[in-house]
Amino acid sequence: MSLNPRNKFIKTGIHTLVWLILFFLPYLMFPRVSNEHWQGISPLLLPLLFYAAIFYTNYFILTDKLLFEKKFVLYCGDKFSSVVAFRRSYKGPLYNKIFEKFNSSSSSSSGSTQPAGGPGGMGPRQQETKVTSFFYDLNGKFTYKPNSRDIISLSIFNGTDKLDNSSSFSAPSFGSGNSNFSISSTDLTKYGNIGSSLKWSRKWSEKFYSNTILSYSNYYSDRDRSQERTVTNSSGEENASSNGIFENNDLKDYSLKSDYQWDLFNFSQLQFGVFGTYFDIDYTYAQNDTTTVLDKQNKAYLSGTYIQNKFKLFKNRVQFVPGIRTSYFETTKQLYYEPRASLTISVTDNLALKGATGKYYQFANRVTREDILSGSKDFWLLSDGNSVPVSSAIHYIGGISYETDNYLFSTEAYYKQIENLTEYSLRFNASPGGVSYSENFFTGNGYARGMEFLVQKKSGKFNGWISYTIGEARNKFDIYSDSYYPANQDVTHEFKTVALYKYKRWDFSATWVYATGRPYTAPSGAYSITLLDGSTQDFFTVTSKNSLRLPEYHRADISANYKLLKGAKGDKKRREIGYLGFSVFNLYNRTNTWYKQYSIEEGEVIETSVNYLGITPNITLSLKLR
Repeated sequence: MSLNPRNKFIKTGIHTLVWLILFFLPYLMFPRVSNEHWQGISPLLLPLLFYAAIFYTNYFILTDKLLFEKKFVLYCGDKFSSVVAFRRSYKGPLYNKIFEKFNSSSSSSSGSTQPAGGPGGMGPRQQETKVTSFFYDLNGKFTYKPNSRDIISLSIFNGTDKLDNSSSFSAPSFGSGNSNFSISSTDLTKYGNIGSSLKWSRKWSEKFYSNTILSYSNYYSDRDRSQERTVTNSSGEENASSNGIFENNDLKDYSLKSDYQWDLFNFSQLQFGVFGTYFDIDYTYAQNDTTTVLDKQNKAYLSGTYIQNKFKLFKNRVQFVPGIRTSYFETTKQLYYEPRASLTISVTDNLALKGATGKYYQFANRVTREDILSGSKDFWLLSDGNSVPVSSAIHYIGGISYETDNYLFSTEAYYKQIENLTEYSLRFNASPGGVSYSENFFTGNGYARGMEFLVQKKSGKFNGWISYTIGEARNKFDIYSDSYYPANQDVTHEFKTVALYKYKRWDFSATWVYATGRPYTAPSGAYSITLLDGSTQDFFTVTSKNSLRLPEYHRADISANYKLLKGAKGDKKRREIGYLGFSVFNLYNRTNTWYKQYSIEEGEVIETSVNYLGITPNITLSLKLR
């Protein structure tokens, strides 16, 4: 059928409008007062332009049947399909009023720790905290099927989160004078990911398949925890000083991977492949804006191959998958062998036993930076074979499950032995002249063990699950202790229950989460020393490594979603085009502590708890473009 020129103009205008929104909506939703958010969107404009070109090529050339009687424009043809989604949290006047009603800032007293023999005098310490945050993400996937054997797909993702826990603090001096002091703290973290991949899947024959993926990813994290302190004496004179930490971590990797599957026999399936990755990781850690403590740029290639075979024995009652992975790391110029195996035994049609073991190496390491005053943080560095060795772990997993059409009961036990963990700390400074990169990285070992239980109802209008985990994670660094101590991620008990109910076009859900507190290290006391030039410097002592625990964490969430449908009621081709949702996070307004931060003032330790969000209602509108 021929396309009416007037309709063609209208439809092209609609498509153009959609793409203009995709291009400019992120800019319109970001604050005009700052350009930092614009930089996160800018790299996506060229890919979006490329996707628009593909889209219109498909619209005008590849799709031979775009319009039908009583139908709207189809956004995909027989060979080409595309999906684009964008989200951005937004706080308008209504949201702010609701948020401030349930999460209004208030003055509160913070405790302090008085060292033995230190100066007396403890005045009230008032704190006011303003917390803001936002996120945005963009997803796109474009698939092209040139024939029955090949599928080519292009994917893109970008997401950014910003957390601002800045605060201000003022109080009378701790000393005998009549001076006052105030502290303005900046605690800003911004992190995100950019990723894209091009995938080619091909069915070479009825028994031979392949997937080849070319990908790029970029993880970035910026943290500013600076502090400006002002002391006002009895004469009204102000003395201001500033200090803080500034971190920037940027991790890029470029990868090429090809996976192959060959169905040799009914009972044997051979899987093998090759891979290569180029890492480019930067990390900068500075103090006081001018003092750079650590500045590392790492680049290296990682390449390797793997092979495994999936055996199906005794009429598929037993599945055994042995395999081995071999990697070559450019920095250490060594080969690393990772043998792995898994076994599944179906005792009956419903009862199964499972087990797995394997060795794993990690070349891009997540390093813990011990920060006594503001909570430990993590950053990424590439292993150098010396100060940051290649870490490894041996996993052992065993479990049993009973599954029917309606229910699943599962129990699983695990044990993980870890070697060459890395931690960075400025608590110990062996060099009198300053900080040395090699002196402040420490190597240790660790283990994790535990059991996980799951009960799930899988079908029906009412379903959900209950899960419980009991676990233990321990580390051992000789610099901290001669024995094992709780690792930062150690959570003894974790319980979660989820209930889901469907009623016509409504979806209801309720969640309750409980977890015991995580361990942390804190100052146990503080003191001031007068230097030769007459100035004073604050120092502090610390508790045993991770000997304290944050309060237990628990909260309840509820939500209700109403499906939006396109088409007349009773139409067989009626489809879902989105939903309108309402949810409440932290329903009973539980105060959960995220971490604790400390400051030292005239020999006193001032503690501040940084908390997660209280009760927070949300309204969501989601639309699907196909």
